[in-house]
Amino acid sequence: MANRKPLIDTDGEVRELTAEDMAKFKPAAEVLPSSLKRKLGVRGPQKTPTKERITIRLSRDVLEPFRESGEGWQTRVDAALREWLKNHSPA
Repeated sequence: MANRKPLIDTDGEVRELTAEDMAKFKPAAEVLPSSLKRKLGVRGPQKTPTKERITIRLSRDVLEPFRESGEGWQTRVDAALREWLKNHSPA
């Protein structure tokens, strides 16, 4: 470590990284503290995925109230559809 070339030169500029530099880097997931991982939304692997990623086109007038309700709007759309299925058949 003592003979490692500094990443920043005397002018404060970051030097060009070499392949040797890159080989020494670790993935962020290995070096970030757990508190920062939570803030950045880095999640661990799911035990069993409970939802499926899809693409769906919805009318703007249906979608906007959910989006305007803030973070978690996709979960609220899911809950609304689940509630609708209790009394209706999708066919």
